[in-house]
Amino acid sequence: MFDSNNEGERRPRPRFHREEPMSARPRFRRDGEPRPRFSSDGESRPRRPFDGERSERPFSGERPRRPFGGKPKRNNNVYSAHKQQVYREQMEDPTKPIRLNKYLANAGICSRREADDFIQAGVITVNGQVADSLGVKVLPTDDIRFHDQPVRRERKVYILLNKPKNTVTTTDDPQERNTVIDIVRSACAERIYPVGRLDRNTTGVLLLTNDGDLAAKLTHPKFRKKKIYAVTLDRELDEIDEAIIRSGVVLDDERIIPDALEFPKADRKHIGLEIHSGQNRVVRRIFEKVGYKVVNLDRVSFAGLTKKNVGRGKWRFLTPKEVAYLQMGNF
Repeated sequence: MFDSNNEGERRPRPRFHREEPMSARPRFRRDGEPRPRFSSDGESRPRRPFDGERSERPFSGERPRRPFGGKPKRNNNVYSAHKQQVYREQMEDPTKPIRLNKYLANAGICSRREADDFIQAGVITVNGQVADSLGVKVLPTDDIRFHDQPVRRERKVYILLNKPKNTVTTTDDPQERNTVIDIVRSACAERIYPVGRLDRNTTGVLLLTNDGDLAAKLTHPKFRKKKIYAVTLDRELDEIDEAIIRSGVVLDDERIIPDALEFPKADRKHIGLEIHSGQNRVVRRIFEKVGYKVVNLDRVSFAGLTKKNVGRGKWRFLTPKEVAYLQMGNF
């Protein structure tokens, strides 16, 4: 394990010590006996002569994980055009009742608030009876109809978007501006919606899904999900103002204390900010409070999700492992 010099100093011995490239396999064993070589049919075969070409490849000390030219490992993030995404649906307890508005929202019919309006309008029936109570609960096995059409439960869809500028985070815009839904419209037939909001000129990680339970968990402040932003200011941040931000800035009667504040570049105009507050425009308002203007704002991480290998304006489906982490609350 160790080599020693004349002065008695012990030095770690290198794990692999070959100055020359690895040659052919030895013909004989250590005891001097010839090494047998047999073919698949049991007959002996002559040893393949060493041609010297393999010696040009240096010996790294590690065996290759797969033969050269073998089939590459399948990338689980890539989906075929015919079947863009497949997730295992969670097993539901058929005896556990849920609220009707939640059932309709999970089916992609509408939001929970809109479902309450439809229930009051009397267009929802449960097992042939008109549901006119907002607090009514149903079972997954019930016959639920919307305008006399059966309601089918949708499969869950989870999409990560690297939001570009000049795009609003909404499902429909009265001013007919570009929305995030326009970017992912071809992703699936299910009705998905963004989780949380980003300003029109704020870029970065945005999650879109039709999983109402997960969306509620990710937007509720008690779960303290982490968000990391790359901030560019109009001028360098003064040390006194930095101390004020680190100690906490009061916004809407709430003291916002960042979890981390770093300077990833040589100057103090570019800032990395980690925060878990869910207030509207919280990052821009923090710096405006101490007299700075945010020139560029990019969310690089949201609840553990990053935009790695996702270009600006591009999207991808979450992997089953990522979905499982979110559902378990590993933010």
